Amino acid sequence: MPLKIDVFCHFFPPRYWQAMLEQAAGSAYMQKRVRGIAALHDLDERFRLMEPHEDYVQVLSLPGPPIEAFSSPDKAPELARIGNEGMAELVDRYPDRFVGFIAGLPMNNPDAAVREAEHAITQLGATGVQIYTNVNGAPLDQDAYLPLFALMAEHDLPIWVHPSREPDVPDYRTEERSKYDIWWAFGWPYETSVFMARMVFWGLFDRFPNIKIITHHMGGMVPYFEGRVGYGLDSLGRRTDEAEDLEARERLQGRPYDYFRRFYADTALFGALPATECGLAFFGTERVLFATDFPFDPQGGALFIGETVRVVENMTASAEDKQAIFEGNARRLLRLRLPD
Repeated sequence: MPLKIDVFCHFFPPRYWQAMLEQAAGSAYMQKRVRGIAALHDLDERFRLMEPHEDYVQVLSLPGPPIEAFSSPDKAPELARIGNEGMAELVDRYPDRFVGFIAGLPMNNPDAAVREAEHAITQLGATGVQIYTNVNGAPLDQDAYLPLFALMAEHDLPIWVHPSREPDVPDYRTEERSKYDIWWAFGWPYETSVFMARMVFWGLFDRFPNIKIITHHMGGMVPYFEGRVGYGLDSLGRRTDEAEDLEARERLQGRPYDYFRRFYADTALFGALPATECGLAFFGTERVLFATDFPFDPQGGALFIGETVRVVENMTASAEDKQAIFEGNARRLLRLRLPD
């Protein structure tokens, strides 16, 4: 039976949890959701939910909201340090449960984000960093963030990308908010897809050929829209008169489609078998990693571990492919503290 390495699940270390509650008092974004899930901050509850699942371990990351969504540029670096130290302590204390952690970064302070990434990797043992699809609404294809991508390429460790879109981003220009959780259900996959496209046309993969970016929720909308990111984006520059679009397409060394397939993706799709198989067909076995989004499910963490395991075990793939998804790819890509 393969070890199941959950590469994208979330926890608030105690000191970070308290600091976040103090700083985020005036922020509503995701606060109602995270405060209502005990396994996000209660270790006893978390272990109770993990216990029934054999050969199951987690790689920790900070949950949303993003640090920059509620903390100022001068305070965010300290908060990120508190969170990363807390996750490192948990990995040290519970090696049979937590085999690594992903560093949180103060992305509203790009210079501090680079310093924190370097510290977390070299001093705390982080196996990569987590960023969001935007920084308080601003895109990441900006020169200010190039040093961070360069650092991660130098360390040859992944960047985990989590979607972020707030309810106050309306779905129609005539309205003031997104209704009925549309900002989350459809907005987050859209955000992931937009982030991927902006990285592709920014030329990120030409700049850093070995860069490794793990997209949450199986790459958002991209696998389903394979034809549009393929033949559709081959025609970039023919639908508008914007010179910027045509220049972006012409400076790429390959087809946009080929760059989209260089992202990695996880299986955190809430137990959706057809969607998982679609993503596997697009990215290929070597670029798909097991993840559950624990504990963000309707049962506070009790549901999606088993559902995601069931999906991987039942999808159309060889035993070798399933082994790679459950553990092989994580062992190859990540610096984990695995039991002997």
